Amino acid sequence: MSGIDIAAYNADWLKAWTDKDVDRLCSFYAADCSYQDPQTAAGLKGNDALRAYLTGLFAATPPMTYTPDAVWPIPGGFCGRWYCDIGEGGALGRIRGFDMVLLDGDRITHNEVYVHQLP
Repeated sequence: MSGIDIAAYNADWLKAWTDKDVDRLCSFYAADCSYQDPQTAAGLKGNDALRAYLTGLFAATPPMTYTPDAVWPIPGGFCGRWYCDIGEGGALGRIRGFDMVLLDGDRITHNEVYVHQLP
């Protein structure tokens, strides 16, 4: 992780989520990455599985705008908290999330996502 500005990295990564840019987003992840979020309780293994998941997810969801809130370095990576407005201007709701990210160089090897609805 040496030399990576985790705040900038996290902001760029979340921008790819907001843009629903599958190619750019997958470029952040290692070929053999592991990924878990509330929709993938058993988790996904590998960039190809992640790409397939993201393609379907992005086709099925309204616009979602991710805004970074805070990042904390941890051994081998970082944790980041963010907010997400669902629909234009948050018309369909708002969530707060937290990612635990492990890196090998500048590629994500492990990503766990935790979210909850906000009032």
